[in-house]
Amino acid sequence: MDLSTFYAVVSATCFTLVGLWWTALERRRELLATDETRRLVGGVYVTFLLPGVMGLFAQVDPGRPGVWRTTFGLVALIGAWSTFRLIRADRHPGVRGPFRRHRWLVAVLYVVIIVLGAAPEVAGRVGLSGLQAAALAVVCLVVLAHGLAWELLTTTPHPEEHHLPSPDPDLSPSLSPDPDPSPGPAPDRERGQVPDQVRDQGRRHGGREAE
Repeated sequence: MDLSTFYAVVSATCFTLVGLWWTALERRRELLATDETRRLVGGVYVTFLLPGVMGLFAQVDPGRPGVWRTTFGLVALIGAWSTFRLIRADRHPGVRGPFRRHRWLVAVLYVVIIVLGAAPEVAGRVGLSGLQAAALAVVCLVVLAHGLAWELLTTTPHPEEHHLPSPDPDLSPSLSPDPDPSPGPAPDRERGQVPDQVRDQGRRHGGREAE
C-alpha cells in the first residue's frame, strides 16, 4: 500500500470514529455534565480528529514535502498543547485506567510528529522517510484514542437513579373502607319530623291559649 492510499484510509477511519464517538455520547449524556468529564470527552475527540486532518493534508500534494511538513507540524502542535493542558487538569482522584494514566504518550507522539515535520531526515536513521515515520506515529495515536475512549465509557459510573421515597404509612391517611358503610340516622328534618324543641314550644303556646 502506498502512502497516499494509507493516509486516505486513516483519514476516513478517523472521521468515522469521530462520528461514532458522538453517537456513544448520545447514550452517555452524563459525561457532558461536569467540566472534568467534558475535558476528557474533548481529549478523546481531538485524538480522533487530528490524525484524520493530518491524513487529509498528506494527500494534498505528496510530491511537495513542504505541504505535509508544515501542516503536520501545525496540527501536531495543537494536539500537543491541548494534551498537556488536559494532563495538568486531570489530577482528580478516581478510577484511572492505564491509558488515562499514560496520556503523556499522546503528547510524546505529537512532539515526534513536530520533529519529523521540522527535520524529516531524522527518520532516515531507521531506514524510513519522514512521511512513513509520521504514519507510524499516527497509527499509535489512533490506538491510544481507542483506549482512552474505552476507559472513559467503562470506568465512569452512571448517575444513581433517585427514587421517590415511599410514603410513611403512619402519616398517610387511611384508605381502608369504613367498616360500617350504613349511613347514620338522618336528621329530623330529612325524615320529615319536627324537632323535639319546636314541638315542646308549640305545646306550651297551645296551653296558654286554652287558659
